[in-house]
Formats: sequence, structure tokens, C-alpha cells
Amino acid sequence: GGLVERRLSLSWDELNAMPQRTILATLECAGNGRSFLSQKVPGVPWGAGAVAHAEWSGVPLCDVLEMAGLADEAIEFVCEGADVGTEPDHPEPIHFARGLSRRKALHRDTLLALRMNGEPLTPSHGFPLRLLVPGWYGVASVKWLTSVEATDQPFRGYFQTVKYTIKRRCGGEEVTAPLEGMAVKSEIVRPFAGEALALGKQRVFGLAWAGEEAVAGVEISTDGGTSWQT
Repeated sequence: GGLVERRLSLSWDELNAMPQRTILATLECAGNGRSFLSQKVPGVPWGAGAVAHAEWSGVPLCDVLEMAGLADEAIEFVCEGADVGTEPDHPEPIHFARGLSRRKALHRDTLLALRMNGEPLTPSHGFPLRLLVPGWYGVASVKWLTSVEATDQPFRGYFQTVKYTIKRRCGGEEVTAPLEGMAVKSEIVRPFAGEALALGKQRVFGLAWAGEEAVAGVEISTDGGTSWQT
């Protein structure tokens, strides 16, 4: 809906009958690693495990927007889920909703996802339908998606301006911006933190991801960062 020529209401069966696209994508929680911060912050005390990689299948969002006849002046898309609740600083019930830029909404890898790893979504992963926004923090991939509204204004919703934001220095002042693309990050999976190792050679392995970019290379240090090797 919103700035389109015609509003569309599509059932799960209708979406399932449309041409499907399958991609591999990594999703990371915006709070991943929060427990490692030297200055403690509120929120779920995630360690390093709030990230996963999966195969996703569904209908490119751009195909549905084309069917609706997207207006040229639409710059952002408000994506709302069925989940509703309250926050300590927002006692009135509020639906979860996030804004998506036109650039990202029209990318063919941004999906109205119906399946994960070849199987229909489970309820915890957003069944019957979720948004899938590769390269952006998981908060953008709205679960239990109910509506997408095209607008000519930046979205100012609670989960866009109060929660899931980051503070940056810009022109000598601090500005608050919504979280979008994932930062470059890596994680050693084995050995795990605190593991007791035997003497001798050790196999170290892990993974790295870079949001919307490709990983150019990975280096490791075994002496606290004094030297590095590929």
C-alpha cells in the first residue's frame, strides 16, 4: 500500500505460486556480542552466538512492488509485523515495524521469504511470511510480515528512532541513525573461550562476514595482536 497505483492483498498461496528466488544469507542480531562491551548496556546479554547462515526462498519484494505500480516519489517502505507489545518507555501497545530504503527494497535479493533451508518457515522464524534483507542486521528482516507501505518520508517509528539505532560523530556533533548494514566481523568458533587445550598443534577455525560486502581476507593472531598471519 501507500504510494502505489493499486493496493495489493496477497495470500500465502498466491505468493507461493509466484516465481521464487533462493539465496544464501547471514543474519546477525544487532546486539550480538553486547556482553563483551567494557561499558555495560541494557538488553539481552548476547555472547557471540547470535548469528546464523541459511538458505532463504521467496518472492523478490521488487516483483510485488512492480505489480502494485510503485510511485517515483516513494523513498522508504514501512514494513510491519503481526507481533505487538510494550516497552518500559512505551507502555502503549505497539506493533514491530521498520523502515526499508528504496535502494534496498528494490534489490532482487530482498525477499518476501516463505522458506528457510527448503522448508516452510517455522513460527519462530516468522511463518507464514517474513521479510529477508540480506547484508543488514536481523532487525530489518521483519517476522510475521503483515504490510508494506510506500512513503515519501523517512520512517520515525519507535524501533527505528529509539531502539535499534547507533550514535555516530558527524561534522563535530553526535547523531543517531537507524541500524542498517552489518559491520565487518569475525568469530573464532573453536577453540571456544576458556577451553583447556593439550600441548601441541591446535586446529583453529571460525567464520567472518562483512554485511553487504564480500570478505576480502581473514588473518589471525596468536600473540595478542603483535603479529598476524593469513
